[in-house]
Amino acid sequence: MQLSQIDPEIAKLITSEEKRQKEVLEMIPSENYTSRAVMETLGTVLTNKYSEGYPKKRYYQGNKIIDEVEQLAIDRAKKLFNVPYVNVQPHSGSPANLAVYLAVCKPGVDKIMGLSLAFGGHLTHGQPQSATGQFFKSTQYELGRDGLLDFDAIEKQAKREKPKIIVCGFTAYPRTIDFARFAKIADSVGAYLLADTSHITGLIVANAHPTPAPFAHIITTTTHKTLRGPRGAMIMVTERGLKKDPDLAKKIDTAIIPGLQGGPHDNQTAAIAVALKEAATPAFKKYGQQIVKNAASLAEELSRLGFDLVSGGTDNHLILIDLKNKGVNGIVAAYALEVADIVVNKNGVPFDTEPPFYPSGIRMGTPAITTRGMGEKEMVKIAKWMSQAIDAVKNEKLPKDREKRSNFVKAFRTRADRNKKLLKIAAEVKSLTAKFPVP
Repeated sequence: MQLSQIDPEIAKLITSEEKRQKEVLEMIPSENYTSRAVMETLGTVLTNKYSEGYPKKRYYQGNKIIDEVEQLAIDRAKKLFNVPYVNVQPHSGSPANLAVYLAVCKPGVDKIMGLSLAFGGHLTHGQPQSATGQFFKSTQYELGRDGLLDFDAIEKQAKREKPKIIVCGFTAYPRTIDFARFAKIADSVGAYLLADTSHITGLIVANAHPTPAPFAHIITTTTHKTLRGPRGAMIMVTERGLKKDPDLAKKIDTAIIPGLQGGPHDNQTAAIAVALKEAATPAFKKYGQQIVKNAASLAEELSRLGFDLVSGGTDNHLILIDLKNKGVNGIVAAYALEVADIVVNKNGVPFDTEPPFYPSGIRMGTPAITTRGMGEKEMVKIAKWMSQAIDAVKNEKLPKDREKRSNFVKAFRTRADRNKKLLKIAAEVKSLTAKFPVP
């Protein structure tokens, strides 16, 4: 029986979400559209199998075909990223990072050094609220006042704190990462260098961002975002990593299973293999380069319209905007834009004085709209709509009294849902998205 017959409620919700994704501008930089082939792979009988262990070393029988699937994913990743070892089993990026720490660090003894969440790092880079910051010691570095990595300060901190592992690769940093400089710092204190390229992996494949492979010991990445695959993750060990520790690959395998997971999701593994095959094509390289062109065009136009871009612009797929000069809080801006069918996320900015739930900025990116075939001309239109949407709510001032903020936001959302200026923009957005179908 079909889903609509078994569970019409879920079927209806899926249809509604499909409609939403078609009509809006999806601009959260960690979101993208998979191909039909990837989606088809996720919905296959591969979801029925358990396959604890690794190819030809399973705990269950009946994995001959699954072994071939996983090995294909591994081989494609090794070739695409020019690395000698890949583990394709992590369920997502967070357990992938935790597995790396379990492999090379002693809980409660060794120290992780990553960019602070408030400055564009990730929870799993040693943030105190994360398991990574609770099980391991942590020291967090920050950006400079210019919104850029301050390598002199990072080097001094590394020499003072002596971390076991240094993490580079971020969630809200719009500039090119100097992996060679990070490697030099890591070497100076004998630390492992982990490059978490989750956001920029597709750009690396497209030669639109430098690769960390010659410099990092370990690379982790999610498989969606700019890589445009299914939700999942990979852990890679480079030649440099194996030179530092010949047993590093074995340690990571053990950290995944039995350390963190039981069976991998075999349908997910197969879908990763499909995405990796797609990423090896000339069309994907052209796509990755267009992501960066679109982001640069959007950033230039937003700057011209008076938006304060953190670091002054972008080198990659994302843009971080500090809205203080516009007098609009990030939570207000993000919801207003959503009503206008432009989907971004509220986000903290460097040295933000506001709390995470009511931050001063918004974060956006171009991967998903580039997947739909949009180019620089469309970026100019989008910047104009964003400016109009922010202007439409510039009188919506978030109370300074934090106890009053929740009630204000509820009331504001009701007003925004009826805001004629925002609804007019939404109609114009729908007219544009109708011309650029999703995969």
